Amino acid sequence: MDPLMLDGNAVAGLLQEVFCGDMTTAVGTCSNCGASEPIGAVHCFRGAGIVLRCPHCNDALITIVSSNTDIRLSLSGVRTLWVGR
Repeated sequence: MDPLMLDGNAVAGLLQEVFCGDMTTAVGTCSNCGASEPIGAVHCFRGAGIVLRCPHCNDALITIVSSNTDIRLSLSGVRTLWVGR
């Protein structure tokens, strides 16, 4: 396991700011391999930004870069995102 890797729960607070709710239970489907996992179960890497990767194929699902003034979010690796109510 990579020492810089956490699970998706590590960015729960940041995702809550963006989506206004608990995103750790939202289920994302990988655009590359088609696997579906709760966001809390994906692999999270922190560096200059945050990259959430598929635990099955390691493709980037979501990238997040935040500053004091804004949050930039890309969901380019997510085919669908199911958020329950």
